[in-house]
Amino acid sequence: MSSDIQARIEALRTQIARHDHRYYVLDDPEISDAEYDGLMRELVALETAHPEFLRPDSPSQRVGGMVAGGFTEARHLQPMLSLSNAFSAEEFEEFDRRVRGRLGPDAVTYAAETKLDGL
Repeated sequence: MSSDIQARIEALRTQIARHDHRYYVLDDPEISDAEYDGLMRELVALETAHPEFLRPDSPSQRVGGMVAGGFTEARHLQPMLSLSNAFSAEEFEEFDRRVRGRLGPDAVTYAAETKLDGL
């Protein structure tokens, strides 16, 4: 059983690395964002349930791709917090609770726009 779990984790890491390369380097993704997020969620769930298989080089432990050239570093007065791919109202409400708990209940204003992927 343990070897099956470890094998699945390794397979997910390999798949995710391949998709990262296609997305960030080749600009030629072959799966949807939702499919990618599903792979990453499965990996995170398995690594959480089996921390003995967690490695620092796992895709779950880093941000996706390389930053394109030409950008300068920007310092933010407030932390830039991520939704971490909230897929439901409940997940967004949990994100909102965390943000308001950290920054204060009246310190939060949201702006949203359609996400466009690709270059």
